[in-house]
Parts: sequence; structure tokens; C-alpha cells
Amino acid sequence: MWPQVIFGFFFCLVPSHQQFPRLCATQQALRTKECCPLWEGDGSACGARSGRGFCANVEVSDQPDGAQYPFSGLDDRERWPLVFYNRTCQCAGNFMGFNCADCQFGYFGQNCNERRESLRRNIFHLSRSERIRLVSYLNLAKQTISRDYVVATGTYSEMGNGTNPMFADVSVYDVFVWMHYYVSRNALLGGPGNVWTDVDFAHWAPAFLPWHRVYLLHWEHEIRKLTGDMSFTIPYWDWRDAQACDVCTDDLMGDRNPQDPSLLSPGSVFSSWRVLCSQADNYNIRGVLCDATDEGPVRRNPGNHNRNLVERLPTSAEVDFTLSLTNYDTGAMDRTANMSFRNTLEGFGDPQTGLGSSSRLGMHAALHVFMNGSMSSVQGSANDPIFLLHHAFVDSIYEQWLRRYTPSPSQYPESNAPIGHNSEYHMVPFLPLHRNREYFISSKDLGYEYSHLLDASQRLAESMRPYLEELQDVWPWLLLAGLFGGIVTIVLAAAVLAAKRRYRRPSWLQGRSWKSALALPERQPLILSNESVETNHRNYQTTM
Repeated sequence: MWPQVIFGFFFCLVPSHQQFPRLCATQQALRTKECCPLWEGDGSACGARSGRGFCANVEVSDQPDGAQYPFSGLDDRERWPLVFYNRTCQCAGNFMGFNCADCQFGYFGQNCNERRESLRRNIFHLSRSERIRLVSYLNLAKQTISRDYVVATGTYSEMGNGTNPMFADVSVYDVFVWMHYYVSRNALLGGPGNVWTDVDFAHWAPAFLPWHRVYLLHWEHEIRKLTGDMSFTIPYWDWRDAQACDVCTDDLMGDRNPQDPSLLSPGSVFSSWRVLCSQADNYNIRGVLCDATDEGPVRRNPGNHNRNLVERLPTSAEVDFTLSLTNYDTGAMDRTANMSFRNTLEGFGDPQTGLGSSSRLGMHAALHVFMNGSMSSVQGSANDPIFLLHHAFVDSIYEQWLRRYTPSPSQYPESNAPIGHNSEYHMVPFLPLHRNREYFISSKDLGYEYSHLLDASQRLAESMRPYLEELQDVWPWLLLAGLFGGIVTIVLAAAVLAAKRRYRRPSWLQGRSWKSALALPERQPLILSNESVETNHRNYQTTM
């Protein structure tokens, strides 16, 4: 197990890739609005010389958005990414990345022509070594500064329209924390306290599920590149019918601190983690963006939440009801949507009736509230590593729905969804660019599967796998113990045979004559009479 941990730290200088590209966070790139970095493989922009891609104009959709956000030209996320860049790399074939250096999800190899399907497993079906690897990889990502990406700490206007870049270095893990904050932050309308709260480019509307699917895929992709472990996948926590936080143990996501129940146990590596971008109210009052500075430890107090808002964790019956809803989204396609699969799974539709604007939160949102800490803030929730396990399971429910109904791409709304959620809208703040509709498809098309969606025989084999792996780890010791036991048995058998030969009866005691020779007076006969035998037998009772 320790070689895997040490192995991960040897890769702490391997580049990680997410947003904003460091090479595009310069004054020149911002002022020219071009993000087409060189690919190191051939020294050309977007790997053009090798046919990997080329620098192209960004095309955005002109389809109208819903009425939830009545402004235009006030927020950097509008018509993403045009405020920052209007030319980016457009990759060919199976290539992907801000400079076309990576492979599309599900493809591997130098030329991105090897197709593989990864398996995301139930976290409780991981072997001990796999659990250790998961925790060590997460911690490595938290401690490793991203070499290729930085995060924005100011608006494009505050940057003087590109003349004064405002970016900060953060870890590979915290790049993703910042992304979740940035996509869900309130719109700054100018000045302290002047914000628009009814806007979110990844929640409360149709893109909720596709956006988080891409988010997890990129996060998984970066862990693989950081560690060099291409077999790594994000595990999921199946929280159906759970009565408590089952993953809140020190060998997984961290137990409760006995001195302060809102903090993590000192026995967990996550107790030393520091959060960022978690103080939404503070940013709103000041009218600023998160500056990516330390805001204290990860907090969590599962179960001690507002019971009027969330009664309990979701049940199997509620998941089944949610999956029974045939319409992906309905009505205004926001939190008011009735009989909407997306809105009910997200938690704003009642998981027993399907009616929107529920007074109590359910499904996905219920777990965030239940955790009662860092997870309870939409903008800062990704600071808690449970976020990944939770959203992997939410994604698996999304996958079940896609397989059950096999919706056509046209079922994803093309227009009039809340801003950021139309089918052709580029997901904020991803570079490389992704459109919402591109991830309204099965996970199998993206190169991954969930273990609880396998057929019955495969699920059984999968559930047995960690035990077989544990057995494989100890079989040399079992073999050694078996050999030692065999040797001991042989030695004992030889000793018994030798003793028999040594103390063999002399020939004069053989036969019947020895009875009379060694006979002693019999004080009480062993068998009294035939009558006695019959009486004792009748009184004897078996356990049967």
C-alpha cells in the first residue's frame, strides 16, 4: 500500500489541466482575446502541425434565454467565453484540451486511438489498498499547485479589460473548488451589496446534470495525469436509505472531531485541509469575487441540520419515483418545474409527488444540507471531498434515467432555459469548451460505467473483488503457514510412530494370557445385566 502513496508523490510535478490556462492568463492573451497555446509535441498552436487541432473563432448560440436573468453585458459568464477569449483551440478526432494535448473522455494512448471503459465503484467495495490510494490521491491533489492553470480573482473589467491580469495560483484540487464557486456565484451588478442572486450557470436548470458530469470527468482526468495512474476512477457513495454519514470514517472521508463536532477528526488527513471560496454572503456584501485565500478548515456536522428543510437522507423509494418521471425538464425549467426528472433529482421537486418549489429539499440537495457544514454552501461545497462521492452517485442516477428512456438530443431544451442552460451554451468556466447537449448521452459513450448498473453476475463478481484482492495480498502468508503446518504434522506423525516402535508390547503379553496376568479384582461390574442395559437405553435421549 505504501508504494502507491509514495508513487503518487513522485508525480507531484506532473502538469495538471483545468481553467484558466496559465499561458492564456497573460496581458497579451487577454487583450487579443486568443487562447491557442502551443502543443509541446510539435511546437505549434493547438498541435496544428500534427493534425491535432487548430485555432478557430468561438461560435456561440443566439438562442434566447429564460427570463430569470434580465441583464445583458454585465457578467463575464454571459456568452461564455467571449468576454475573455473569442479564439480557442478546436481539436480534431479524439483529441481534447486547451491546446489539444489530451484525449477525449474514454480514449487513451499517444494518438488517442485506444478505447477503454472505466468502472466507477461503490466506495464500500474498494479494497483497503484502494481506499488508501483514494485518500492519498485526493491529498496529493490538494497539496500540489497546478502548473498549467490559475484562477481568476477579479472580473474582466477589474482587470482593465486585460491590461492588469488578476489571477491566483491554487492546488489541482482547489482549481475545481474555484470552478464550482465561479459557475454558481451571484452576478455582480456593480458596487457593494449590488448582486443578482437568481442566476446559476450549473444549477437550478437543465444543465445541472450535464455540467456536473463534465466536472467529474475532468476531475478524474486530472487525478490520472497528476499521479500517472490511468486506472483511477471516482468511487460513489450509495446514500439510499442511509441513517448517517456512512463514509465519515477516518479511513475514508474523516470522522467527527470528539472535541468539536463541526470539525473533522485529527485522525483524518482531511482535518488539515483549508477551504476557499466558501463565504458567499461576504463577497456579496463587498461586491467582489472570491480571492482564493484561506478561509479555515473543512467543516461538517452530519445529521445536526435543519429538520424543517430536510427530514432525512433520500430513500430507495424516492429514487425509484424520480426515475419514473419521463420528462427530463418541464415548464420554466427552473426550481418551479413540475414532474421534471432533473428538478426532482436536483432536490427542488418533491420526490414523492414530483411537484416543484417543494418546501422541503430532497434527493441531491438533501444530502448537501444533511452534511451541515462546508457541503451546505452551494458555492463552497466542493471543498468537502464527500462532494465527489455524492455527485458520482447522482450522476449514476442520471445515467439510469438516460438508459431507461434513451432520449433524443432534441429533448434537451434548445432555448428559453435559464441563462447558461440552453443546449448549445458553452459550459462555464471550462476551457476546453463543452456544450451542454454533448453530455446528454450515456456514460458508455464517454468511456465509463457504474458497478451497480452492471448485470447481476457482474455485480456479484464486483462485490467479491475486494475480498479476493485482500486474499491475494495474504496468500503467500497463508501458503507459508500451510507449509509450516504440514511440516509440524509430519514431525508429530513421525514422533508418534517412533514412540509406538519404542514401546511395543513384549511378545509374552500378546494374546489372551495377559488378561489373567494383569487382572485386578473387579469391585463393580461394567455391565450389570441385560435388564440394566435395556433400562439405560430407554432413558438415553439424543439431541435430535
